[in-house]
Amino acid sequence: MAAEKNDVEAQGDRIGAAPEPTATTDAHEGGDSKLEEHELRHNGNLQRGLKSRHVQFLALSGAIGTGLFVGSGQVLSLAGPLSMSLAYLITGFNLYCVINSLGEMAAWLPIPGCVPIFATRYVDEALGFTLGWNYWYQFAIGVPIEVSVCCVIVDYWPNDIPKGALITIFFLAMVVINCFPVKIYGEAEFVFGAIKLTTIVGLILLMLIITCGGGPSGHAIGFAHWMDPGPMNAYLRPGALGRFLGFFKVFIQATFAYGGSEMVVVAAGETENPRRNIPKAVRRVFWRILIFYVIALFLVGLCVSSEDDGLLNAISSDAPGANQSPFVIAIETAGIKTLPGILNGIILSSAWSAGNSFFYASTRVLYSAAIDGKTPAILRYEKWGVPYGCVAMTTALGCLSYLNLGNRSSEVFFWISNLSAVSTLMVWASVCYTYLCFYKGLKYHGIDRNTLPYKAPFQPYLAYFAICFCLTIAFFNGFDAFFPGRFSAKSFIPPYINIPIVLTLFFSYKIIKKTKFVKVQNMDLWSGKAEIDRMEPLWPVEQPRNFLERIWFWIA
Repeated sequence: MAAEKNDVEAQGDRIGAAPEPTATTDAHEGGDSKLEEHELRHNGNLQRGLKSRHVQFLALSGAIGTGLFVGSGQVLSLAGPLSMSLAYLITGFNLYCVINSLGEMAAWLPIPGCVPIFATRYVDEALGFTLGWNYWYQFAIGVPIEVSVCCVIVDYWPNDIPKGALITIFFLAMVVINCFPVKIYGEAEFVFGAIKLTTIVGLILLMLIITCGGGPSGHAIGFAHWMDPGPMNAYLRPGALGRFLGFFKVFIQATFAYGGSEMVVVAAGETENPRRNIPKAVRRVFWRILIFYVIALFLVGLCVSSEDDGLLNAISSDAPGANQSPFVIAIETAGIKTLPGILNGIILSSAWSAGNSFFYASTRVLYSAAIDGKTPAILRYEKWGVPYGCVAMTTALGCLSYLNLGNRSSEVFFWISNLSAVSTLMVWASVCYTYLCFYKGLKYHGIDRNTLPYKAPFQPYLAYFAICFCLTIAFFNGFDAFFPGRFSAKSFIPPYINIPIVLTLFFSYKIIKKTKFVKVQNMDLWSGKAEIDRMEPLWPVEQPRNFLERIWFWIA
């Protein structure tokens, strides 16, 4: 261990990323304990309880929930099937760019929450502070969103359960799960992830059968709905301009659907053998995007007309349960009985699972900012590997779920989902800018990217694309508020309120703390890496003993 520390210190001196002066001075005086404290200051005390199968199912099923099963109905009715497919495909490519940028950094240094710390080390302390709070908010706001949707979905079945009781049941279950060690969360998400993956594969096959005429009605649909009413719907203006506006408008909903997908990287600090499992999970995000979103939505766009009377514009209609899902509409239109009720139950479990994942990710990002000194010290409190201070903070924000008691669920969903999507775009752009600084740091210090645990393809071009895409959608997503007669608090505030919040956090911290942008020669690429390097050979790599195990290891 001492030899490794000396190696890391020597490397730090070589690349200009030596520890802070006090730690270095003490080390020269024999104060190895302070050097070790500096090296490990961002590793925290969380437990690496997530196994390979937990991480891989997080990568494959992750935040799949409302955005895919229900929110896609709003996108289809607004923009049409071709616009929907293209919007999810392009936004999915943007996510691929972000997850690869983040994955390369996290495989190099897999620490809890990682994003705010990377921003602090490679860009500016002010950006680390801003991302710590904004990233926490982005994930934490997903909790009341999914709780709200769970309550709406339950209304599919006739019941007299008070809405307040339903909110409490769903919300309290998330809180309880996240109060246990991370292994419990991993097992819960493994089960729900398996259900989601099985359901999506089944729905893809079912949509294909229905559009080919294999349903009870025997009617082959093909591309009939693309001919009438057409592949792209007009929005606000007729003709080609209106079709483009409709296409552009749904990017924000597609972003909301993908939001939280990078939580598999956020979990790097609690993952066994992260140098193996994180790259493996990052590579699978591409297949998740292509199969579970693009193909599924393309097929459901064939089965359901964008002008279908049953397409209730998702949650904005306040209609009960899974009737808001285009998948259910396709099944009912095809004349299939019983299955809609079963699918409604699966959508309910998916929405709750997504909320649970958001809860977990928000606490880890906040804990990361806490151990970096960017939040109150009480948020560093943890026991049994659980950051209970952060759990309490996320629980407090999750109480926004009770807004449903005094408002229509549609209004709550609209406001919060728009805030979440814009926050996601700002975070993704910041992540990719942080990666560009990391990329330049590696190049300046002569570190060959071929030696990294994971080398993302096509860099730095993926990061450049994601920055341009995210900022374009973030700044122009509320364009319709400026059309005559459409300007209001509801149309203007949700799309734009997060931008001044981010700028205020960044510049306030920068002015008060007088921080400076990190120069490439002073970039800290090494602190904490020696401990990960030491642990890496200790994690066993299981080898498949037969054909079935080979298939299972390929999946998980």
